[in-house]
Amino acid sequence: MDKNKHQTISSGLYLVSTPIGNMEDITYRALNILKRSDVILCEDTRRSGKLLSYFKIKNKLLPYHKFNEKKISGKVVDAIKKNQIISLISDAGTPAISDPGMILVNRCIDADIAVHPVPGPSAAASAISVSGFSDRYLFYGFLAKKEKELENTLKSLCNISYSIVFFVPAIKINFYLLKFKKYFLDRKILIAKEMTKIHEEFIRGNTQSDKILPNSIKGELTIVLSEKIIDKNIKKEINETVKIEINEMLLKYSHKDVVEFFSKKENLPKKLVYEYCLKLKK
Repeated sequence: MDKNKHQTISSGLYLVSTPIGNMEDITYRALNILKRSDVILCEDTRRSGKLLSYFKIKNKLLPYHKFNEKKISGKVVDAIKKNQIISLISDAGTPAISDPGMILVNRCIDADIAVHPVPGPSAAASAISVSGFSDRYLFYGFLAKKEKELENTLKSLCNISYSIVFFVPAIKINFYLLKFKKYFLDRKILIAKEMTKIHEEFIRGNTQSDKILPNSIKGELTIVLSEKIIDKNIKKEINETVKIEINEMLLKYSHKDVVEFFSKKENLPKKLVYEYCLKLKK
């Protein structure tokens, strides 16, 4: 601790990770740099003010968010050129990762200004660590809200064999679960809620579940889909005899039951059977 207090901090831009929930997750180095900063850029001065007040840091706060980052990035670069120490923090987690900051980082790179990461809490890494899924993962971040754009994105991702991490607003969780059910067959899912907070909760299941989550959930959720399991012996086409059987069974059984039955019986991908059933319904 004493050594950290006396570390040399030169002028430049510092991307400082802040807690995703529990205040105690912040690092000694992060606190030291924030205390030494001439200006701390933040998304929301009220929210960041509470964090800094908790640690008795009274340095100048300046709003930096998606609506003003282009406008003030030049002024920040000029301030650093005058030997100022500037820190950038987001509301939670690591700046510039699904949060404002990339424009400023690139302005600093273009101006040959040092940019320093100050690592710490990460919702994506935290969720992956407790998921039980493959640690080879793709972090996507926030998904599109418009249906057509969202479906195009999920189509491009559904064949990736790695685990995939998304951020979604809690109020839209059931909308996204329906889309995952359509595009990510045979995958497990982890829904991480209020990570590191008192009411931390991890909801585990699979993408084919019909479970509906309550609309009262608030905030943002971190979603992890498991890796895609590739079976080299699995069939790639449905033969004509099986197609006839599927037609007959759809008259008596649900879409879900038919997909489950034939995927196991004929060693077919669920997605293939699912899409064939959809064609028949249309």
